[in-house]
Amino acid sequence: MALTQISSNKCFGGLQKVFEHDSVELNCKMKFAVYLPPKAEVEKCPALYWLSGLICTEQNFISKSGYHQAASEHGLAVIAPDTSPRGCNIKGEDESWDFGTGAGFYVDTTEDPWKTNYRMYSYVMEELPQLINASFPVDPQRMSICGHSMGDHGVLICALKNPGNYKSVSAFALICSPVLCPWGKRVFSGYLGTDQSKWKLDILIDQGKDDQFLLDGQLLPDNFIAACTEKKIPIVFRLQEGYELAGKQPL
Repeated sequence: MALTQISSNKCFGGLQKVFEHDSVELNCKMKFAVYLPPKAEVEKCPALYWLSGLICTEQNFISKSGYHQAASEHGLAVIAPDTSPRGCNIKGEDESWDFGTGAGFYVDTTEDPWKTNYRMYSYVMEELPQLINASFPVDPQRMSICGHSMGDHGVLICALKNPGNYKSVSAFALICSPVLCPWGKRVFSGYLGTDQSKWKLDILIDQGKDDQFLLDGQLLPDNFIAACTEKKIPIVFRLQEGYELAGKQPL
């Protein structure tokens, strides 16, 4: 995929760059910032993805946070994407600061007219890392993610839905429960529809009834079920007759 360099500036011995490309997931041009430390000239570096909050662009973190010195000293490549698609000519996309442009919330939308462009989860999880890994000297096995506010919602869903994908996960001033707060209710209703059951992932626990650890009180699934029930989180518990820990019927 072709990259167009927008800017390149020397910073603490490394290079702070901004690129633009045609995004397949978002069906528009997207910008992202990448800082390459001096170490990137001789070897692949660990990569830290930063997800910014509402109304931000790729510029906010690179111009306001002052991270460059630490990234240079520790040999860390830092990638900061924009927070939403832009210029998609969707009716209403620029009418509000907390919905539409600058407010992608890092989800894959399912509702018209947003679902063609607003696929920030797939962009951050798949398209952008693939592009970064193919274009820059970064180590895909040493990838971390962090963010701020709305960006932390993206951080959490990326990390929780993909365990083991990141070496570290950090959240700053995160929106802890977007399905309950006014921001989340408004955004999710517009992006994901008004059926709130579709906003959450169903949890399935598949348990062998003859599992000795279950009988010995080591697993305690009832506690987890009770916690989910209290928080109104959908959960399915299947107790499989005749099965134990090894996943086979005992002889």
